[in-house]
Amino acid sequence: MKKWIASAIILAILVFGTVIGFNMFKAKKINEYLSSRPIPEFPVTATTVKLEDWTPHLRAIGFIEPMQGVTITNEVAGKVSKINFVSGQKLQKGDPIVYQDSEVEQANLKAAKARLPSVERNYKRLNSLLKKGSVSQGNVDDAQAEYLALQGEIEGYAATISLRTIRAPFSGVTGLRNVFLGQYLANGTEIVRLEDISRMQMRFTIAQNDINKVHINQAMDVFIDAQPDSTFTGVITAIEPAVNSESGLILIQASIPNEAQKLRSGMFAKANIILPTVKKQIIVPVTAVNYTLYGETVYVLTEQQTDEGKTFLEAKQRIVTLGKTKDDSVHVLSGLDENDVIATSGQVRLSNGSHVKIVESNALDTPSVLPAL
Repeated sequence: MKKWIASAIILAILVFGTVIGFNMFKAKKINEYLSSRPIPEFPVTATTVKLEDWTPHLRAIGFIEPMQGVTITNEVAGKVSKINFVSGQKLQKGDPIVYQDSEVEQANLKAAKARLPSVERNYKRLNSLLKKGSVSQGNVDDAQAEYLALQGEIEGYAATISLRTIRAPFSGVTGLRNVFLGQYLANGTEIVRLEDISRMQMRFTIAQNDINKVHINQAMDVFIDAQPDSTFTGVITAIEPAVNSESGLILIQASIPNEAQKLRSGMFAKANIILPTVKKQIIVPVTAVNYTLYGETVYVLTEQQTDEGKTFLEAKQRIVTLGKTKDDSVHVLSGLDENDVIATSGQVRLSNGSHVKIVESNALDTPSVLPAL
C-alpha cells in the first residue's frame, strides 16, 4: 500500500513538473520572439509648421430680410373697381395698384364744390357789409363758419377718394395678388406683398464677449444654402445698444447688395464677420489636433537614434492652446514652434513615444464635388 502511494506521488510530480516546465519553455520562447521583433512603425501623414498671415472671422447665423417690405392693405372698405398690377410686377413709388369704387364720394365732392362759390361770395359780402355797419359780427361769423366747414367737407371727400386709390409706398416687386375685380374689401384686407429686393439685410446675434470685435461698416461674407457656390459681401450697418439679459446675445444688422436678386427674404444664411489680419501666426490643419476632455494635443514628430545608431521618427504629444477655426485650419496660440513636424492623420494608433513613418495620402483633400447623400 505504501509503495502504491509513493508511486502515485512520484507520477503526479512528474506530470505537474512536465506541465510547468512546458509553460516556462513556451513563455521563454515567446519573450525571445517578441524581443527579436522590430519596433512597429505606424504610418502617418505629416506637415511642417510654417508662419502665415491669419485673417480670423466670427461665425453667425440669421435670416435674410428686405430693406423695405410691406403687405399692402386698404384703409377704407369698398368694392374693387380696377386692378392695375399683376403678380411679380416691378412697381415704382406712387404707382396705383388697386382702385376702389368711389362714385358716391365723387358725387358728394362735385356737389360740395358746386356750393362753394355761393358760400364764399356770401361770406365776402357780409364781411364787406360789416365794415359799413349794416350787419352784425355774428352774421359774418356764421358765414365764415359755413365757408370753412364746406372747405373741410371738400377736403374730406378728396381724401376719401384718394384713400380708395391704393398706391405703392415705395419701389419694389409685388408678390402674389390676393384680390379680384369686383371683390368687396373690408378694412385691412391683404392685397399683395411688396418688397424692395435691390438691397437686402441680415439680422443675427453674437455673444457679448465678442462685441469689441465688431463695428459699423465692418465687412462680412454671407452664404446661403440655395447658392452654395456664391459668396455675398455685406457690411454691418447697425448694432443693438442693449444686450439681451436672458441670452447674453447682441442683435446686429448688416446690409447686403442684391443686384442679381439671388437673395430672398426669409432665407436662412450663415455669415463670417471678417476680423483684422494678424501676421506670422501658426496655422495647422484641424485634423492634426486631438480634442479630449483634458485639453487639445498635437503629435510632434522628431528624429531619434537607437543604440545601434539607426534613426527613426518618434511621436510625442504636445499640449496646444487654440484660437479660432476657419475652414479646415485652426489658429495655434501656443504649444508649437515654426518648423515643427506634426502628424495630420493616423494619430488614432499613436501613443507617446510611438515610432512612425511618413506616408503620402490624399484622403484629407477636399473633393471638388461633394458626394450626394
